[in-house]
Amino acid sequence: MKKIVAFYGATLLALLVLSASQSLSQTQTVAATVSTSTSSVASAASASRIDVPALLHPDPWEYGVFLDGGFGTHSHPGTDYHFFNAGVRLGKVLTGAAGPGILHGQFEYAVDAMPYWQVFTPKEIVSVTTGNPPQTVQYHTGGSFSGFSVTPIILRWNLVHWHRVLPWIQGAGGLIWTNHKFPPIATSVWNFSPQFGIGFHYFLKPNRAITFAGNAEHISSASLGDKNPGVNASVQFQIGYTWWK
Repeated sequence: MKKIVAFYGATLLALLVLSASQSLSQTQTVAATVSTSTSSVASAASASRIDVPALLHPDPWEYGVFLDGGFGTHSHPGTDYHFFNAGVRLGKVLTGAAGPGILHGQFEYAVDAMPYWQVFTPKEIVSVTTGNPPQTVQYHTGGSFSGFSVTPIILRWNLVHWHRVLPWIQGAGGLIWTNHKFPPIATSVWNFSPQFGIGFHYFLKPNRAITFAGNAEHISSASLGDKNPGVNASVQFQIGYTWWK
């Protein structure tokens, strides 16, 4: 009888040890699976996180294409002028991050070119009196003006605070050539375009971004023609796509 009790006791003890061992193994397997899943999720989240300061840390090059359009404001000529342009941009981040608070950022130098530059103006009849004795001549002016623009100086400050958005502010100066004197009558086919702008890049993935911008731009010939009416103020809006490398 004792032998039977001892046999069943040993068997029960063995079953209990085996069951405990299997439970411990299953727990370890589940823990490992959970750990692996958590690690995968964390890794995926880390991979999808776009860190703008890290992207700009190696002082990358910027390559961009854009469309640009706007209108004249607060002056004549200019209030009825409408602009449409298309161009490319090349920039280089030149410094590491510096500056206090919200102004903490990096300096970038850039240039852009607009091989397609177009302005639409109202058609008018203008009377001009010249000569001795004075003679008055009427000119038909206005319509569309085509040309190109180069902006060789773009000084930009990139604000490196966010992980997907890169705001910036800039000052720039450019040169415009048109196929007719612009603004019309006694001006010049060459004009200068000092400007100030703000904008931001929204990163879709590392090194790829959609760009939005707004510029306040002055256009005048600096008296290269007989007159210099200029377009005292115009507002230009821009959308583009940017690569960083």
